[in-house]
Amino acid sequence: MPTALSVLDLATVARGGTPRDSFAGSVALARAAERCGYRRVWYAEHHNMSSIASSATSVLIGHIAAHTETIRLGAGGIMLPNHSPLVIAEQFGTLETLYPGRIDLGLGRAPGSDQKTMRALRRDHQSADRFPQDVLELRGYLTGESLIPGVRAVPRAEGVVPLYILGSSLFGAQLAAHLGLPYAFASHFAPDALHQAIELYRSGFRPSAQSEEPYVMAAVNVFAADTTEAAHEQRTISYRDRARRMITRRASGEPFTDAEVDAFLASPGGAQLASMTRYTAAGTAEEVHSYLAEFAASIGADELITVHHAADIDDRVRSVELTAKGVQAPR
Repeated sequence: MPTALSVLDLATVARGGTPRDSFAGSVALARAAERCGYRRVWYAEHHNMSSIASSATSVLIGHIAAHTETIRLGAGGIMLPNHSPLVIAEQFGTLETLYPGRIDLGLGRAPGSDQKTMRALRRDHQSADRFPQDVLELRGYLTGESLIPGVRAVPRAEGVVPLYILGSSLFGAQLAAHLGLPYAFASHFAPDALHQAIELYRSGFRPSAQSEEPYVMAAVNVFAADTTEAAHEQRTISYRDRARRMITRRASGEPFTDAEVDAFLASPGGAQLASMTRYTAAGTAEEVHSYLAEFAASIGADELITVHHAADIDDRVRSVELTAKGVQAPR
């Protein structure tokens, strides 16, 4: 399987755990990925979600970089409409200066939050419409070719901070193609437009200073364990917990039982929620390898971003280790 492997770490806060525990787990996961030869680990910007601790994404990247040696680290992604392009350029210029040759910057246009949180972020409904212009402004700061006369990002790293466009729709594919940037599709939770978006990206790609050819990345959920049964149990537990967080609470405040969650996911009303995790590999190392190879071939992926969801950090680390066996491309 000639496809490179990377990891998306959501810095999950386990039930009964703390964000501090989550960050310790993220360090362990990144060290495992580094040890096993993964190309990069990315962290996503989410807000007002008690189960995800990566809201201050650039701060977390710096923390992980200080506890690893060689693996690339970055944002997958920064939701650029939440921020000033200058501030993001300063943050990632600082990271690249501190950890040269190791920092990536993936960019998305979604809020990474709900409507109330979006307003608390001081974001307006037109913010997403400015995303293409904001990407260009940010790239200008990072390359020393500012589009705003008299304004520059300090520090600006000597090395390159490569940009990636993230998306789950055709818009991101078209923008990445137009700008000549690598494209990462969020197929781990929004799979519907995957094949159409990748085809559109490749057909419309224009070479740029960063990328002469299209570069396709796609995210896929993974539960790798020593036995098939253990992997499927981890998948069941994880996806039940995910569903509980997304289903509206009942008036009594009592949590839904496992049986009730399973019944909902099997119903027409839960079909869309269940379909979000369509692309999931679960099983032994060999079974996961087979699934990932077929998935990568179906879209001609250059790189797979694996998302390991097991509830226990030791199980996530083991999943990273097993997934890496025999499938890594040269870095």
